[in-house]
Amino acid sequence: MGNYSFAMNKIPGAEACPALVLNADYRPLSYFPLSIWHWQSALKAAFMERVDIIAQYDREVHSPNVTLKLPSVIALRKFIKPPAKPAFTRFNLFLRDAFTCQYCGHRDDLTYDHVMPRRLGGRTTWQNIATACAPCNLRKGGRTLEQSGMHLRAHPRQPGSYELQEIGRSFPPNYLHDSWSDYLYWDAELEA
Repeated sequence: MGNYSFAMNKIPGAEACPALVLNADYRPLSYFPLSIWHWQSALKAAFMERVDIIAQYDREVHSPNVTLKLPSVIALRKFIKPPAKPAFTRFNLFLRDAFTCQYCGHRDDLTYDHVMPRRLGGRTTWQNIATACAPCNLRKGGRTLEQSGMHLRAHPRQPGSYELQEIGRSFPPNYLHDSWSDYLYWDAELEA
């Protein structure tokens, strides 16, 4: 940040001032988890001319030479193309299945299940893994669906990145600053 030095310990509550990060098309880089940066990273990127500050908090930071408002919404100057295929992670698997057991519909004590058991050649792939609560996973065990008498709500498949982003929009974060709503819900239906 050049000659500017902002002491975080002198800014009460600055940790509660994250910046929403938008792509160059003014859509969030990610909905779930929501793309946010620490205020220091946002200011550094602005100084390096990598982002534009779109909205600001009322809170200010001070250096010996400058006073700046903390950014609440920033947009990248260069567009980052989202990957077509999401990484195969536990988080993305749970997101694909909307954090719901695919056997009973419960949302607690989640793990994952090999639909075709590994002992029978089932692989750890998008097409063979389903979100399951621990009791259903234990009940099914190493058996096939037919052997266990259990049924899936939806058959596992590989989602696209866009699909995961849309599902993620259904799970708003705990913290939403007022300045973020126009960018998080830009395509939401307007009230009459």
